Amino acid sequence: MQKEEETSMAAVEKFAAVDPGHTQAKGFDTQLKDIKKALPLRVMTPEDWLHWITRGYVVIRNAVPRENVERMVALLWRFQEMNPNDPATWSRPQLRDHKMKELNNSGMVEIYNHQYLWDNRQEQRLYDAFVDIWDREDLWVSIDRANLNTPNRDARSFNGFIHWDVDTSVRPLPIGVQGVLSLVDTDSETGGFQCVPSLFSGFDEWEKTQGPDRNPRAPNPEGLDIVNVPMKAGDMLIFNSLLAHGIRPNRSEDRVRMAQYISMAPANEGDNAERQDRIACWRDQEPPKRGAFPGDPREWEKHNAERARLTPLGEKLLGLKSWQD
Repeated sequence: MQKEEETSMAAVEKFAAVDPGHTQAKGFDTQLKDIKKALPLRVMTPEDWLHWITRGYVVIRNAVPRENVERMVALLWRFQEMNPNDPATWSRPQLRDHKMKELNNSGMVEIYNHQYLWDNRQEQRLYDAFVDIWDREDLWVSIDRANLNTPNRDARSFNGFIHWDVDTSVRPLPIGVQGVLSLVDTDSETGGFQCVPSLFSGFDEWEKTQGPDRNPRAPNPEGLDIVNVPMKAGDMLIFNSLLAHGIRPNRSEDRVRMAQYISMAPANEGDNAERQDRIACWRDQEPPKRGAFPGDPREWEKHNAERARLTPLGEKLLGLKSWQD
């Protein structure tokens, strides 16, 4: 990949002032790669676990049922007011610009609380994968959006980027997990997730070679081994927030990249204000009140969808019910 397709440094420089919206673990002081497993693995294999702690990410195959994927795909086309069979409709401008400038034209879809998103969030196999990651059962799921990235050309020009969603200059280093559920098969042409595993495993030594004015939110990509991770529809990629990562552009002729962002972190049940904010997002069909999420000016979900129905697991993952109940 050309250097300009790996990052847009001028845009990323401004990123530090914007809340990225990804939940970090509170009251959790063990780096994820250093966890000593107490619970048996539910979904991951021992080989998956080794890859996770050394490379910073893991791919869970067939994380959700095929029917979940198919209806999510149809929903995103409808939400974006695009016809999957008519590429002439694929160049609609985004409805709001992103404060995180590197995300402009990357295909972010400002949908957060539709039933189909919640069906994936409360899928047992996907939850079990995050139990493997955190080695605990009391988790909250992120309320996040989706992605529909059509070919990046003309008015939708986008060169990709590599960054961190956390400040890598603070000590102790932040602890967090992020995740991407692929809704279509992806490859090097269609774009999608890219990362730098060698930087994750060798971060301490790499940091010693950097100057005092390094950008703690984005490494200089020159000389880094950037890895493209191909995925199949229904695969879930979970990655450590300390893994430098980003989105690569869609250079295909007529294919799209589609995904849903899902993550989980230890439930912060002692923070009633946060719990009530989460419940309000679901109840009122609103995006999280964070700078990274511009929301949908049409309020499409409020006009076209009912409040999502939660399973008993979903109620706990939201915070509507306590894990102590």
